[in-house]
Amino acid sequence: MQNFTLKQLRYVEAAGRLGSIARAAAEMSISQSSIAAAIEVLETGLGFNLFIRTPSKGIRPTPQGVQSLALIRRFLQQARNFQTEIQSVAGTARGTIRIACYATAAPSFLPIILRSVTERFPELSITVLEGSLKMIVDFVNEGEADLAFTYDHFRDAKHRFYPLFSAPPYAIVPSDDSIASAGRTTLAELSEKPLVMLDLPGARDYFADMFQKAGYNPVVVHSTRSSEILRALVAGGFGVSLLNIRPLDYREAESGYRIVPISDNVQAAPFGIAINDTAGIPGMIMAFIDNCLELREKGAFSHLVVE
Repeated sequence: MQNFTLKQLRYVEAAGRLGSIARAAAEMSISQSSIAAAIEVLETGLGFNLFIRTPSKGIRPTPQGVQSLALIRRFLQQARNFQTEIQSVAGTARGTIRIACYATAAPSFLPIILRSVTERFPELSITVLEGSLKMIVDFVNEGEADLAFTYDHFRDAKHRFYPLFSAPPYAIVPSDDSIASAGRTTLAELSEKPLVMLDLPGARDYFADMFQKAGYNPVVVHSTRSSEILRALVAGGFGVSLLNIRPLDYREAESGYRIVPISDNVQAAPFGIAINDTAGIPGMIMAFIDNCLELREKGAFSHLVVE
């Protein structure tokens, strides 16, 4: 069996992940023929087909292809870990770290972390991938991201988790609503109001289950995948809503809505870093994690929690 190059393996992995030779070529900034040639080299060397080609529908992996792609991703991650380790031999963290972030939470906590990391490790480059709770787990599992900022409840069991803070759910209500002046609220009180739901995979079920377990069934009048639009709808008087992490730009007198703690004994959601450490954690990435944990000890995230 002939040797395969890292470049060929990356091309094949991209094709399998994206389900398309054309999309893989666009992502890798090369020709489609180069992607197709890499697939052909691997299939010839392995002696079996990695993909099933379907005209106008792209490609999908065969059973052997599924297993092969998992091995390729694991090897590419090990190769990447080797690269980052050898770049840091001089003792200075350098290279690129790819972080996946839950899109709704990212604007609140990410500037704090990036500012600190940039000051401490000026030669470190950060690539940010945003997505839903499910997407960012997939980013880590498929090797697209080195780590993910997410809630403990939504990570894979095989991931190591480093908690940064625990965020209990809170209510968002229009500034002129009676709940705003009361200062606290309950799920019972919120269930009697029209509800604006954050309609993202994982988030919707999380908030819906919260009401159902307490025996309430609120009426959802609007749903949105954007936390910014959610807050705008609440400020416009279209209903109330719930979130976990305080927006960084929240100004009580100017935002048009109020953030109100919930009195019910609802479990706080631990938020932190999830990482797949089956291949070991490179020193550069561990230095990044340690920096985040130091920020936690200094209370850098305390203002994001509503209690």
